[in-house]
Amino acid sequence: MGSIRVSGRMIYFFGALGGVLFGYDTGVISGALLFIPNDFKLTPFLQGAIVAGLLLGAMIGAALAGRLSDRLGRRRLIIIAAVVFTGGALLAALAPTVWVLIAARVIIGLAVGSAALVVPLYLSEIAPTEVRGAITSLNQLMIVCGILAAFIVNAILASSGDWRLMLGLAAVPSMVLLVGMLFMPETPRYLVHAGEEKTAHAVLEELPGDEQPEERIEEIREVDSEEEGETGLAALWRAKWVRPALLVATGLAVFQQLVGINTIIYYAPTTLTNVGFAKTSAIYANLIIGVINVGMTVIAIKIIDRVGRKPMLFAGVAGMVASLLVLGISLSALPTPHHPGDPAAIITLVCLATFIAAFAATWGPVVWVMIPEVLPLSVRGTAMGVAVFGNWAANFAVSQTFPPLLKALGPGTVFLGYAALGLLAGVFVKAFVTETKGHSLEEIEGDLQRRTGRRGERDRVPRHAAASR
Repeated sequence: MGSIRVSGRMIYFFGALGGVLFGYDTGVISGALLFIPNDFKLTPFLQGAIVAGLLLGAMIGAALAGRLSDRLGRRRLIIIAAVVFTGGALLAALAPTVWVLIAARVIIGLAVGSAALVVPLYLSEIAPTEVRGAITSLNQLMIVCGILAAFIVNAILASSGDWRLMLGLAAVPSMVLLVGMLFMPETPRYLVHAGEEKTAHAVLEELPGDEQPEERIEEIREVDSEEEGETGLAALWRAKWVRPALLVATGLAVFQQLVGINTIIYYAPTTLTNVGFAKTSAIYANLIIGVINVGMTVIAIKIIDRVGRKPMLFAGVAGMVASLLVLGISLSALPTPHHPGDPAAIITLVCLATFIAAFAATWGPVVWVMIPEVLPLSVRGTAMGVAVFGNWAANFAVSQTFPPLLKALGPGTVFLGYAALGLLAGVFVKAFVTETKGHSLEEIEGDLQRRTGRRGERDRVPRHAAASR
C-alpha cells in the first residue's frame, strides 16, 4: 500500500488538519457578521440563522459521521468531509442571497461536524500509547490555529469589509487536507476490524512507537472478536456495559460547551463593543484572545501525557469558574462602561483572556482526547457520533440563547450562570471520569468490560489498566 510510506509526523499533521476546518469557520463568522449587512438586509432572526446554520449542519454531520466512519473507515470519511467543506465554502463566498448563504453554512456544518468526530478518532487510533494524548491534542491545536487564522483574516479584511473573501478562504485548508489524506493510511484498529490485517501490519510497521505489530494486532483482534456483532446504534441501546463509557464521553462533550466557550469565540467582538470598544478595536483585541488560545493549547500538548487527563480537567474548571465569577461580579457591580479605559471594560477583556487560557490548556484538548479513548472499538464511531452530536447541540443552545439572555438578564447574571455550569462540570468529572493516561485503548476497554462485569476469568488485559483513578 503506497500511502503508508509516509513519516509519522506527516500522518499526524494531515490527520489533525481537519481541525482547521472546524476552527476557521468557528472563528471567521464573528468578523464576517459585522459586514454581511452591507450586502444583505439582516433581521435578528436571519443573523442568528447564519450562525446557527453551521451548528445545525454540524449536528447532522456528527450524527451521520459516527456510523459512516465505522462503515467506510476513518480516512475515507475525512476525505469526504474535505470535499463537502470545499464546496460549501465556495458557495458561501458566491452566495447571491442570504438564504443561499444560510444553505451554504449548513453544508459547511455537515463537514465540520463530521471532521469534529472523525479527526480525533483517527488520531487516537493511529497514535502510539505513550504519546496518544499529545497526538490526539493536535486536533485541538489545529482548531485553535484555525480560529486564530480566521481572526487574522478578519483583521486584515476589516478595512475592506470583504466578508465573501473571509468565508471563501476556508476552501484553502480543506483542499490541502483533501490532497494530503489521499496519501495517508487508514488506522490499524479499523483495518483489523474490517478484516485487513496484512495492511494493518504494514501500517504498524511504518508508525513510530509500535515495535511489535503482531502483538498489537492480536490485542486488537481479541477485543474486536469479543464484540462481534455489536455494532451500530442498536448495540448502544442493548449493551449495558457500553453505557458508562457513553455517559462519560457525552457528558464531557456537552459540558465542554455549557461552560460558555463559544460565547467568547462567536461573540467576543460583540461583547467588547458592548463595553466601549470600537468595531475595529474589538476585532484587534480578539486577536489577543486568539493568540492566547493557541499558546495555551501548545502547553497542553506538552503536559497532557505527563500530568494526566483528570487533573487538567479540574484545573480548567478552577480557572474558568474564577474568570467567570470575576467577570460576572464586576459587570453587575461596576458602572456600565462606555470607553475601553473604563474599569469594567478592562476587566472584561482580562477575564475573557484568562477564561480562554484556562479552557485552551485543559478542556479544549483533553475532551477531544478522552472521548475516543473511553469508547469501545466496535461502536467507537457510532458512540462518538452521539457524543459529538451532544457537543454541537449544546453549542447551538449556548450560541442561540446568549444574545437574548444578555438582553433579558444582563451580562453579569449571564456570566455568573456559566460559572455555575462550570462547577457542575467539575462535579461530573469527580463522579464519573476515570484516568486514561498511559494505557492502550485495548487496556482501557478491557478495564471498562471488567468494571461492568462483561469480562470474566479469561481477562487477558493487564491489571494495571485499572490503576490511576
